[in-house]
Amino acid sequence: MATKVATTASTFLSRTNELSNLQQSCIRILSFCESSSSRIGLHIHCPVIKFGLLENLDLCNNLLSLYLKTDGIWNARKLFDEMPQRTVFAWTVMISAFTKSQEFASALSLFEEMMASGIHPNEFTFSSVIRSCAGLGDLSYGGRVHGSVLKTGFEGNSVVGSSLTDLYSKCGKLKEARELFSSLQNADTISWTMMISSLVGARKWSEALRFYSEMIKAGVPPNEFTFVKLLGASSFLGLEFGKTIHSSIIVRGIPLNVVLKTSLVYFYSHFSIMEDAVRVLNSTGEQDVFLWTSVVSGFVRNLRAKEAVGTFLEMRSLGLHPNNFTYSAILSLCSAVRSLDLGKQIHSQTIKVGFEDSTDVGNALVSMYMKCSASEVEASRVFGAMISPNVVSWTTLILGLVDHGFEQDCFGLLMEMVKREVEPNFVTLSGVLRACSKLKYLRLVLEIHGYLLRRHVDGEMIVGNSLVDAYASSGKVDYAWNVTRSMDMRDNITYTSLVTRFNELGKHEMALSVINHMYGDGIRMDQLSLPGFISASANLGAHETGKHLHCYSVKSGFSGAVSVLNSLVDMYSKCGSLEDAKKVFEEIAMPDVVSWNGLVSGLASIGRISSALSAFEEMRMKGTEPDSVTFLILLSACSKGRLTEMGLEYFQSMKTIHNMEPQIEHYVHLVGILGRAGRLEEATGVVETMHLKPNAMIFKTLLRACRYHGNLSLGEDMANKGLALAPSDPAFYILLADLYDESGKPELAQKTRNLMSEKGLCKKLSKSTVEVQGKVHSFVGEDVITVEKTKRIYAEIESIKEEIKRFGSSYRGNENASFHSAKQAVVYGFIYASPEAPVHVVKNKILCKDCHDFVSILTRYMSLRMAYVLAKGKKHHL
Repeated sequence: MATKVATTASTFLSRTNELSNLQQSCIRILSFCESSSSRIGLHIHCPVIKFGLLENLDLCNNLLSLYLKTDGIWNARKLFDEMPQRTVFAWTVMISAFTKSQEFASALSLFEEMMASGIHPNEFTFSSVIRSCAGLGDLSYGGRVHGSVLKTGFEGNSVVGSSLTDLYSKCGKLKEARELFSSLQNADTISWTMMISSLVGARKWSEALRFYSEMIKAGVPPNEFTFVKLLGASSFLGLEFGKTIHSSIIVRGIPLNVVLKTSLVYFYSHFSIMEDAVRVLNSTGEQDVFLWTSVVSGFVRNLRAKEAVGTFLEMRSLGLHPNNFTYSAILSLCSAVRSLDLGKQIHSQTIKVGFEDSTDVGNALVSMYMKCSASEVEASRVFGAMISPNVVSWTTLILGLVDHGFEQDCFGLLMEMVKREVEPNFVTLSGVLRACSKLKYLRLVLEIHGYLLRRHVDGEMIVGNSLVDAYASSGKVDYAWNVTRSMDMRDNITYTSLVTRFNELGKHEMALSVINHMYGDGIRMDQLSLPGFISASANLGAHETGKHLHCYSVKSGFSGAVSVLNSLVDMYSKCGSLEDAKKVFEEIAMPDVVSWNGLVSGLASIGRISSALSAFEEMRMKGTEPDSVTFLILLSACSKGRLTEMGLEYFQSMKTIHNMEPQIEHYVHLVGILGRAGRLEEATGVVETMHLKPNAMIFKTLLRACRYHGNLSLGEDMANKGLALAPSDPAFYILLADLYDESGKPELAQKTRNLMSEKGLCKKLSKSTVEVQGKVHSFVGEDVITVEKTKRIYAEIESIKEEIKRFGSSYRGNENASFHSAKQAVVYGFIYASPEAPVHVVKNKILCKDCHDFVSILTRYMSLRMAYVLAKGKKHHL
């Protein structure tokens, strides 16, 4: 049809000689054009230039409108530049076209030209320019345009006011948006809908509902787009609210167009009520590919694979041709259910129907191959064949590489992406930050953070969460907290990242403090964050806090989650409550390897080595395969229990029975087992012959064994090798100096300590924690601040020592040990805890003999209570 019209127009115009007739003919042809082709415009454009008709504003404006209706925006721009005179209409339609095409920067540049030409913008010009500012998130430029609006008297105009409301809300300035809305003289349906849309976009669901209620009270009728926005909020306001909105649509007689029906389908599929979604599809005879695609997508989101594929086949049988979004949805299903075979079939189908060049389909294919294949090769091949990969394409490949363990490759991909002038988005940078977290690339984290700060988008939640995790995993706790505070909104993921990383860093008190910040933000612990808090309680020996968290999990309905139960088993075990640990373990319907690891680890940590190994054998008998963590626990238990041969047997079984390659951490434990047994030559042989590169920890472990067994020459060698890898680790200097002392070489010992001081290295202070009435208290040995805060404790220690003398004990105590943290923590517990409660102390270093004897005599002679000290993984029942 378009070809016939274009040919007829061309023939007719070539026979029209009179200029006035030619102008009228062009205008008449343009007035009848409803074509989706810009060829007609080109046929009319030629005589316009040839016969000098650019002076005719009506003709040029009509031709301009045709180009813009047929997506010929750059042909329109060419005509616009050729026009000797441009009315406000011409400027406005061009600016509006750039805005609709999301060419926001071009729209603002054209607006600058318009202002420089002396043409005054109207309300529609301002509206388009403001929407471009919103699209760019450029509040600074938008503020200047707002100033022009005030000067020209359009501040009360509903069209301009609605656009300004949208701008301020999208830029996070909801207060200003509300004030602007209130200033509108006659807020119409569009204005109200824009405000509701802004609130929904800002996740202010309740406020959006309040505005809708006020809209109805004001007598302003909602339209289909108002209900589309409200249905978007229904996903968060709940099923009943959404059903009420659906009822209102029916009562008000709002016609169910494709957009509204698609929103209803999405709403019902969000709540997994696909039967109602299908009813919406069948409510009219309208057969639309987008509507059918939304139903397919709904089944995909609910992982109802059979129904999704069935609907896909049904729409094809009805003569509806699936589009790129339909194929993308089915490929997403393949990714979700990890069906590589189905994915390959769909891939072949997309090639047959000509969608191999579709960027959306290409993105879905990259994602499918990344998630369904053991290799990234096929995904990379699909990506390489894409004609115009967009930011989603690059991001999908980067995320896939991170998931496959190719973190290093994703950095190169990011550089290539930037080189090709594809700007990374929040998800891209979030993926790269995940890679930085794994590899501890702090420098790149700082660079990405700087980039986000320059763009004023560092508070965006998705990338903010990744920044928090990246900083915390690199040990930059203050940076992580600063990013958390700067975020516009925080969620459970934000705080789960913090508590997980704090636990990894050994900052368990800080991890527990996160609970208060969560509650301050109105965020409740869920089954993802709860295990982190329980783990922090376990490592602090905070039995009471752990029990409170257990109660919370039951009341909140999370007690059936395996991750929560596993953490509770670990917590009760580490706090010495074996009966509670076993009781929780028995509640797990199908214990996995993590469950068993928690039980075995807990038993080993309190010195029940035999029980721990028995639990491992039971685990094997019940068919649960051990993992690498299991063997770390077993080797550690054998080291503590001095079960040398059994430890060697477990290590060998990793390869011979379980087909598992030992990692460096396993070798460290193996060296520790041999070292404790005095088999230093064998331990050295392990280090020299293992297939992995030795780390500082393995040399430190061997040095500690050399000190214990008095092997000076080997100890010096281990210290030198360890310091070459970790020159700032004070433990090497301390162990070597002690070895020199015990070998009768005090001069070398002093020289080693002096060297340590010259390098500015300090001995790690001992720290002990004790829980009293649900609150964890910390004590740091030989710390001046702690000394000043706990004078009563020291006075009590001296008083107890005098009492011990009166009981006839030979214990006199070491004066230098009076400030030891474990002694402080135990005495604090005896003073302030309830009389019947046992005192449970956790220490980060080995318990010295003086503290052991002091606490043992204290519990024996002066109290009916028990005291437990968990010192560097070894539990002392005193």
